[in-house]
This record gives sequence, C-alpha cells and structure tokens, in this order.
Amino acid sequence: MRLIFLPILLAALLVACTAVEQTTARAPTPPVAEAVSSPKWATDMAGFAAEDARDPPPAHPIVFTGSSSVRMWRTLAEDFPGRAVLNRGFGGSQLRDATWYADEVAIHYQPRQMVLYSGDNDIDAGRTPEQVRDDFRAFVARIRRDLPGVPIAWLAIKPSLARIDQLPAQQRANALVKAEAARMRDVAFIDVATPMLDADGRPRAELFLEDGLHMNREGYALWRGIVAPYLR
Repeated sequence: MRLIFLPILLAALLVACTAVEQTTARAPTPPVAEAVSSPKWATDMAGFAAEDARDPPPAHPIVFTGSSSVRMWRTLAEDFPGRAVLNRGFGGSQLRDATWYADEVAIHYQPRQMVLYSGDNDIDAGRTPEQVRDDFRAFVARIRRDLPGVPIAWLAIKPSLARIDQLPAQQRANALVKAEAARMRDVAFIDVATPMLDADGRPRAELFLEDGLHMNREGYALWRGIVAPYLR
C-alpha cells in the first residue's frame, strides 16, 4: 500500500516546490500611491465622467494630465491638429494625485500615449526633489501595471516668476526625473523648462499671465513646438 502512495506523494511535493519557486520569482508589487493631497479632486473626477457622457472622447487618445498648466491648455486640440488629444488636467494637483486617480484620468481611456505635467505644486507644497522623483517612479509603475506598452512623456517642471525662489529645487527635481526616465523604456523627458529662461537664467516674463505663474498664449506656443515631435 505504501508503494502505491509514494509516487503520489512525490508528485505533490514537486508541485508545491514549483509553486514556491514561481511565487519567489514574481515581480515586485508596484509602489502604492500616497493619499491624495486634497479630497476636492473627487469633484474633478466626477466632472470628467459627466463630460465623457455628454461628449464621448476619441478612441485611444493621447492623454494630457497633471496640474493647471495642462488644465489651462485650452488650445490643445488646435495646437496638435490631426492627433486625437484629450485634456485631463486638474488644477492645483500634485503628482501623487495623478497616480491616485490613474484610472479616471488615464486607464479608462486606453490611451495611445500619456503626457504628464506635474511637480510644480509639489515643490511649492514642500515636497523635496527626491520625493518628486519617487512620485514619478510610482506614477510610471501605476500606468505600466494596466498599460504596459503605452509611452509616457514627462514635461519638465517649468520656471515661473511667482515661484522663482523655488527654481533650484525645481531644477534638481527635473534632473532627478530626467535620470530616472533615461533608465526606463518608452519614457521621455521633455525639457520645456530651459527654453523658458532668459540669458540670465530667469523666467521670461513675456511667457506668463499677470499672476506670474500660469502661461499665456506665447508660453503655450513655445510648449507646442517643443512637445509636438514627441507625440505618437
């Protein structure tokens, strides 16, 4: 009787060992996004859903998301004719908010490409350049979880007159994100920041609205020329 059950026992042990090896070799879980910076973003997400119901978005668009520099880019479709673009920026947001709401601003649309502008408000809120880099890494991991083949482009944190004292931190964050992106597949760092500086290294006043923070048409025209070659 023992001889009959011995092969069965050995087979069961082999299956168990294989399962352990497969579990051990499994890829690490992507970083978990931190809690959102503000609960008010839920209202923005509801607004996006209502807008989609009224006017269905194009299939597989190039999705632009991030903070107010995206939200206020009202000429997005006009600036990139012939490309299906979708604006899902929500003003005042931080990078971790885009990660937290990735389903609503990205995954839901099954985009052909993601373009992200964030980090500006993060630095202003006291987050370090290293935290911005880590939040960028978490955003990419979140997108890759559901959309493994979608290219991602990061727009560098822009300099501005209103936040000129934060320029060194912004530039360090940009350098860290650029180095991180260079190690990733299908992730582009788009330097929209350097062309916004004058010969003395100060933000060019002619690119901004009166608040010294948000861009005017001339600022967006500059971005259009820089970003266009990166769009799929």
